[in-house]
Parts: sequence; structure tokens; C-alpha cells
Amino acid sequence: MKTVSLSGSLRENVGKKDAKKVRREGNIPCVIYGGKEQIHFVAKYQEFTKLVFSPEVFLVSIDVDGTTYQTILQEVQYHPVTDKVLHADFLEVTDEKPIIVGIPVHYKGDSPGVIAGGQMIKKMHRLRVKGLVKDIPDFIMVDISELIIGGSVKIRDMKVDNLSFLDPANAVIVRVKTARTATEIEGEEEEEEAEEGAEEGAETASDEGGATETPAES
Repeated sequence: MKTVSLSGSLRENVGKKDAKKVRREGNIPCVIYGGKEQIHFVAKYQEFTKLVFSPEVFLVSIDVDGTTYQTILQEVQYHPVTDKVLHADFLEVTDEKPIIVGIPVHYKGDSPGVIAGGQMIKKMHRLRVKGLVKDIPDFIMVDISELIIGGSVKIRDMKVDNLSFLDPANAVIVRVKTARTATEIEGEEEEEEAEEGAEEGAETASDEGGATETPAES
């Protein structure tokens, strides 16, 4: 994983009143857990943009008053109306302890089903995996070069060294379905072929039976 750096300072007080004061000053109350003890600190709001508003997953190196912690961003709380960041939780990680994290999905190849007129439906944008920090990739690559209309790629189809996939094995990551336009075109072509076949059949019957007699006028 890519590493980004974040700096902060220890919180002198912990509580709702202090958290409101921290936010008014343009900072975000945060906590690091998973280690020997919880570390409550504050960080500048501007520094969170590279973490929160990015589809990537980072290893976050946090400097709190001179002490560095290796972490991953575990959870972010947002304001229900403004979507402004209210609080952030970081999980302290080590080289020896496996972690669970959601990794973005990237695609490679050209789907034959899409080329044939199908529509690709991306069902999952992140996959939950478990592994050591050194084995966690920046993204999971999904090959769609053999994906035909009606086909799909599921969790059970994925294999990445030293990683365990935690989503249900039958969960669909991506699939290709018949597009509505493609169905309509196929239907129109079938109707045209049927009409042409009927016309050809009528002409053949007319040629074999000769001229049709017209009833005499009374």
C-alpha cells in the first residue's frame, strides 16, 4: 500500500464539549486503537482530504507529538447534513499482525460481451481482504477479457497470493447482461427475417401453382 503522512497533537481533554471546541478550531478529533493503549489526538481538517476523498487505501504514518504510529483509516464519521468529517478512527498495525481492509477494484481487458452489445454491471467497487500489511495491494485487478453476455466474475474466481477474500464466495463482482437496445435490435431482425421468409414462401407458391383464376363476372 502507498503511505501518506499525518501529523497531530494529543488531546488534553476527551469529551463532547472538547470535541466541539476542536472542530470549531478547524481540527478533527481522532483516535488510534489496536495497540497497547488508545491515543486521542487532533489533526488539521485539510490533511484529511487526501485520505477521505480518495478511492485509494493508504498506510497512514501518524506523528503525534514526536511519536510515530503506523495505521490504516478504519472509520470516519460525517455530519448527517453537511457531510463534514466529525471524527476519525485509525487502527494501529504491525508487520506481523494480519489486517482486514477494503481494496478498490480495477479492471483489465475488453469484454466480448460488451463488444457484442451487452451492458457491463459493476456490482462491487471494493473487496474485503485479510492479510499482512506487506501483502496488501493498492487495488485488486479483475480480468474481464473472457466475460461474455450472461457471464460474471464472482469472489470465488479471485486468487491473490497471501490474501483471503472475506466477501461471500458467490457474490458477483461484475457481470454482463443483454442491453435493452441489443434485445430490441435482435427482435426487429427476427421479425424482418420472418416477414421476408413469408414473402418468399408466397412467391414460391404462386410460381408453382401458375396464374390465379379470376371468377367470371355474373
